[in-house]
Amino acid sequence: MRLLSYGDRALLAELDPATVLPALAALRGLPGVEELVPGARTLLIRLDPARFDRTLATGLLSELVPAPAGSGTGEPISIPVRYDGPDLELVADEAGCSVTAVVQRHTERVYSVAFCGFAPGFAYLTGLDETLWQPRLAEPRFAVPAGSVGIAGEFTGVYPRSSPGGWRLLGRTDAQLWDLGRTPPALLTPGARVRFVP
Repeated sequence: MRLLSYGDRALLAELDPATVLPALAALRGLPGVEELVPGARTLLIRLDPARFDRTLATGLLSELVPAPAGSGTGEPISIPVRYDGPDLELVADEAGCSVTAVVQRHTERVYSVAFCGFAPGFAYLTGLDETLWQPRLAEPRFAVPAGSVGIAGEFTGVYPRSSPGGWRLLGRTDAQLWDLGRTPPALLTPGARVRFVP
């Protein structure tokens, strides 16, 4: 773990991916912490320098225990999925298994929202079965339909709106991932737990 200055009102913690969510939980509510922004291997800590105790924060971060897959807060949010994606057979071929096995492996896990980005409401979910870890497509699509459920590397996620993208698509959901009339607008926020249901 490294804690780097990020201007005069923030720090950037470089972490092992499995300790980002524990770091988020450990620092949430700490005096002087104004905002926490998790990434794949980092945690940005926006702070009030007059109230923030760097020594205390460093001590908390040095004692982190890696989070097991599917850890997080609350009951898992269930997302119904129609597993009929255009890359389902490609994923099965690359994984050396059947389409049925891909669906089973994708739905038998509870995932953690590690961080959000790319587009409003897009959550990067960790906990994907390692046999399904596959690279992005060599040529991204110009338009991925909203609600598309995909995998890329160690992550799985849902496209909240139509956008370009290179993730391998397993299926689609009608779940609304981003709604400005909801508080918070994102259905999936860092630390939440998620389960995909066929």
